[in-house]
Amino acid sequence: MSKAGAFDLASGVGGKIDKTEVLSAVEKYEKYHVCYGGEEEERKANYTDMVNKYYDLVTSFYEFGWGESFHFAPRWKGESLQESIKRHEHFLALQLGLKSGQKVLDVGCGIGGPLREIARFSSTSVTGLNNNEYQITRGKELNRFAGVDKTCNFVKADFMKMPFPDNSFDAVYAIEATCHAPDAYGCYKEIYRVLKPGQCFAAYEWCLTDAFDPNNQEHKKIKAEIEIGDGLPDIRSTRKCLEALKQAGFEVIWEKDLAPDSPLPWYLPLDTSHFSLSSFRLTSVGRFVTRNMVKALEFVGLAPKGSQRVQDFLEKAAEGLVAGGRKEIFTPMYFFLARKPQHG
Repeated sequence: MSKAGAFDLASGVGGKIDKTEVLSAVEKYEKYHVCYGGEEEERKANYTDMVNKYYDLVTSFYEFGWGESFHFAPRWKGESLQESIKRHEHFLALQLGLKSGQKVLDVGCGIGGPLREIARFSSTSVTGLNNNEYQITRGKELNRFAGVDKTCNFVKADFMKMPFPDNSFDAVYAIEATCHAPDAYGCYKEIYRVLKPGQCFAAYEWCLTDAFDPNNQEHKKIKAEIEIGDGLPDIRSTRKCLEALKQAGFEVIWEKDLAPDSPLPWYLPLDTSHFSLSSFRLTSVGRFVTRNMVKALEFVGLAPKGSQRVQDFLEKAAEGLVAGGRKEIFTPMYFFLARKPQHG
């Protein structure tokens, strides 16, 4: 039931933002970022506003091009993008050892694609935590359609200040979401608090690899493109994520960047030199069609003013992600499995 049509895309741009204010929201969002003179500290201080604006602006584009699960995945030859995404979610559920009837928390759940897949795969009850009202509204609609609305729910809250009692969940996971946190330690500490002792937290993190050189201008440009195109206050290194996990009190069972072992590059869906009928909307031709369609819909008033600007910074993000992947300075799949000690 993903929104598939051009008019769904047009009507969704801006999310809960008044359609007459989309352009000013785009301008304010852009000003947070380096390309427009923004500073990292300002992005971190205003991360709630920045990330909310980002997801109000881009969610309909994501769903139009990507489906219900907004994340990358390692991919085998002969495997479709959607198949790889589901396998990536199943892998995480298996690593957590999820069992029927358990209470699970999805931190930064988007519109709930992984939540629904993991709930059905593991027969668990999953709570999706999200601070964006538009995505929650859409997620509830999709939960009803999928028939999981009795066992799965959404809570609107900031993952730096979760509204749950201590030791509430049997397992916690995050899929390419806690990269939006202004402080990894603060976010992981909250996850530690709500997780039951002896239970596990697993995540796929967006990270800079050891190959990233902070003094290399091209590397800095790629980092800035990913930050503006994906609503990030900063991009942490894999080492910083690992340090923050341990500092929060977790025992790290294992951790690894899964990107180098992927038979097909994780960024292949965004690579303009690649063509795929199954992921046509993500190809260069598909993106050209979408760009002109959005331009036309904005011109005739069916899409709000500013829609084309959103498409532009998403294109910039795609360029940054592909460049970061090719140079191996960025990964969207730094995986870790960590346990809260039994005495925690």
